[in-house]
Amino acid sequence: MQLFLLLCLVLLSPQADSLHRHHPREMKKRVKDLHVGATVAPSSRRDFTFDLYRALASAAPSQNIFFSPVSISMSLAMLSLGAGSSTKMQILEGLGLNLQKSSEEELHRGFQELLQELNQPRDSFQLSLGNALFTDLMMDLQDTFVSAMKTLYLADTFPTNFRDSAGAMKQINDYVAKQTKGKIVDLLKNLDSNAVVIMVNYIFFKAKWETSFNHKGTQEQDFYVTSETVVRVPMMSREDQYHYLLDRNLSCRVVGVPYQGNATALFILPSEGKMQQVENGLSEKTLRKWLKMFKKRYFQT
Repeated sequence: MQLFLLLCLVLLSPQADSLHRHHPREMKKRVKDLHVGATVAPSSRRDFTFDLYRALASAAPSQNIFFSPVSISMSLAMLSLGAGSSTKMQILEGLGLNLQKSSEEELHRGFQELLQELNQPRDSFQLSLGNALFTDLMMDLQDTFVSAMKTLYLADTFPTNFRDSAGAMKQINDYVAKQTKGKIVDLLKNLDSNAVVIMVNYIFFKAKWETSFNHKGTQEQDFYVTSETVVRVPMMSREDQYHYLLDRNLSCRVVGVPYQGNATALFILPSEGKMQQVENGLSEKTLRKWLKMFKKRYFQT
């Protein structure tokens, strides 16, 4: 089974001078070991990622967007385990699952394998992803649901006194802090006393660049928020080999900057005025095309 790991996909505003002129030493060798892209879940769920991005971008134009598609889609998939027939169908359709091509079981098994893979111990970077369910003391859950949550999503279930909002919030926050070794604290800032179920998904990632940036190379440069708004921000700079491609069809450049270990961040730089064109073209098919197009070349970012 092949697993591609995408830890960061960043779509930047157009910037004419973001990448300096390429060094003549160009690596012609095709990149075959760059692990970025999708998950083992059905391919239709992967496009949920980009559909959700477009929905968020449309709702908040010209705003920064930061979200974890894995966390959101996984939470919805977990929710479907306990949903009734009509609600379940709406959730699965929202995730983009075509039951004529893929089964519900394949969806859950895909997330199970993904969780097991992502939570493998690593020396090079820290990655922690997990789930938990906190339920009201008066709620009686079916054993099959609790078992499926534990088996498929590694999710523990905890009885919680939601009438004591402060105590319930502390219970949840302490659990997440413990699971992330103190990296995520105070996940919940407030809690409604009418709550009966809280489904928690946490993800923590910490890594170092494969080759660190020298802070002395940081300079103030223009960042294009929109075509009308330009701000000066500190930008890191370094000359090195990067995975790079020019997508003429979508009018953008893509740079892969590796972390230590088997992980890479993708930075997408649309040409000026082509942000919406790039956003509309994002899909799993596009990502796979980029993987095949990537070359290594020297240039300064």
